[in-house]
Amino acid sequence: MPETHGPRLNPEKLQLSKWTAVNPRDREKHFLVTRVIHSKSPVHPIQQVVLEAVLTHRRITLDWTELANKQKWLQGWL
Repeated sequence: MPETHGPRLNPEKLQLSKWTAVNPRDREKHFLVTRVIHSKSPVHPIQQVVLEAVLTHRRITLDWTELANKQKWLQGWL
């Protein structure tokens, strides 16, 4: 069974981090975290992140823990 979760993510270092989509759509492969959406819970300080495609500038919002899924996202621009 392939590994689906990568290394632990540091919520404090998410802003402006770079990500590569494993299965790009519409030539959108490289993304940058442009916004970190915080929750009011001290247990889970981050709720979501906004990723912006470098090529098209389209933005998507997703749960920040989705970035740990190695079947969807790889850290850095590869």
